[in-house]
Amino acid sequence: MNSERSPAPGLEVRGLRKVWPMKDISLSFTLEAGASLALLGPSGCGKSSVLRMIAGLLESDSGSVFLDGTDLSGIPPGRRGIGMIFQDPALFSHLSVEDNIGYGPSCAGMGRRESRALAAVWLERFGLSGFARRRVESLSGGERQRVALARTLAVEPRLVLFDEPLSALDAALRVRLGEELRSRQRDLGYMAVYVTHDEEEAARLADRVLRMES
Repeated sequence: MNSERSPAPGLEVRGLRKVWPMKDISLSFTLEAGASLALLGPSGCGKSSVLRMIAGLLESDSGSVFLDGTDLSGIPPGRRGIGMIFQDPALFSHLSVEDNIGYGPSCAGMGRRESRALAAVWLERFGLSGFARRRVESLSGGERQRVALARTLAVEPRLVLFDEPLSALDAALRVRLGEELRSRQRDLGYMAVYVTHDEEEAARLADRVLRMES
């Protein structure tokens, strides 16, 4: 009997393509469960468009995306099990920090008390205990990104896509939060795909780097 185990399912991007008059994006790659990949390239080469196609926010012209062996074709973004973090954290300004984090679970049917209890767990994980009732406009850039990540992870996505989430921060904070992102991803075991134009940042964030050309 063969005792070797098959590789754990993960992310598979097969011949994903989007064609515009001045740009042709074509990409294939695989990512093992729990691993991380950085898409590295100059501005305008289509890195963010690749993330949007994987997430279902942009329709591809051809190709397929498989997550844990499931073809995501035709599955709406909200049901793909994918989280996405943007350069702008896009927090809800009318909600407190705890209600921002509990927003996704609440939409999935979790009660207010339970969602706030869950938010407290994530706030502690990100060193933000005591921030529950804070308004988002009172937070620093780094704190907002932590809240955005906690909000994304609270719904337990299998894959998280990061569209240059650190580019608006100063250099020292970028390094510190980059190390934190890397540590969280390893600890929690989700797959991660990062978009960046910075080679050093790509090396810090990911297990593997895939270069894209303009």
